[in-house]
Amino acid sequence: MGNILDNILATKKLEIAANRSKKSLLNLEEEIHAIQDERAFITAISNKVKNNHSAVIAEIKKASPSKGVIRENCDPAEIASSYQEGGATCLSVLTDKDYFQGHADYIQLVKNHCTLPVLRKDFMIDPYQIYESKALGADCILLIVAALELSQMQELESIANALGMDVLVESHDGYELEKALQLNTKLIGINNRNLKTFDVTLQTTLDLLNEIPPDRITVTESGIFSPEDIRLMNQHGIYSFLVGEAFMRDDDPGNSLKRLLDNI
Repeated sequence: MGNILDNILATKKLEIAANRSKKSLLNLEEEIHAIQDERAFITAISNKVKNNHSAVIAEIKKASPSKGVIRENCDPAEIASSYQEGGATCLSVLTDKDYFQGHADYIQLVKNHCTLPVLRKDFMIDPYQIYESKALGADCILLIVAALELSQMQELESIANALGMDVLVESHDGYELEKALQLNTKLIGINNRNLKTFDVTLQTTLDLLNEIPPDRITVTESGIFSPEDIRLMNQHGIYSFLVGEAFMRDDDPGNSLKRLLDNI
C-alpha cells in the first residue's frame, strides 16, 4: 500500500494543478459564498453516540485499488436515499476518480437526494482542496495521517474549520494516532486495514482505544460486516462506524444497513 499511496498522492498533485488551472482560488471563494446547505457532521454523530446509539457513516464507493470494482451499477443519488432510509447518520462519498472511480460532482448529487451530512472522502494534501471541498458542498473532510506531516494536517484542519467544515482524521497505528490527537477535531478514525499487508482486524481499534481521550469520538473504519462486529465495538464503548464495502456489495445497500442495525 505504501507504493499505492505514493502513486495516489503523485496523481493527486497533478489533479490539483489541473483543477487550479481551470478554477482559481478566487473562483472557489465566490462559489463558497453561495453555499447555503450546511449540515453539522460531528454534531449528528455526537447526538447518537452520547446516547449509546450506533452512528453509521455509510460510504458510497464504487471501486478501490485493492478490491477493484465493488459495485458495477453505482448510482450515488439512489444509494444516498437508500442509506438514509436504512438509518445512516452521515454519508462518506469517494470523489477520487483515478483509483476509486468516484467524482467530485457526487457530493452535491448526494446532498440533493438526502438530508444527511456528507464527508468528502479523498486524499487531502493541499489547501486548494479544502476550499474546493467546501465549494462542492462537503460538510466534513478526511485527513489521512499516513499521507501528511503534522504541520500540514494542522493547516488543512484550520482552513476547514474556518470554512465551517468538520474534520475526520484517520490513523492506522499508534504512531499515527499520536499525531492525530494533536489536531483539534473530536473525530478520531481508526482504520483497521494494515497498509502493508491489507489484512483487516478489529483488534487494531481495540488495541489503540486506551490512547484516545474520552472527549474524542472513536470512529472504527474497515472490517465491520456483522451485528457481532458492532456488538464487540459497543462492548468497548465504540458507537461510531464507517462502513462501505459490506453495504456496497449488497443489491440494496440501505437495506443491508437496516438489517445490520436491526440485529444489534
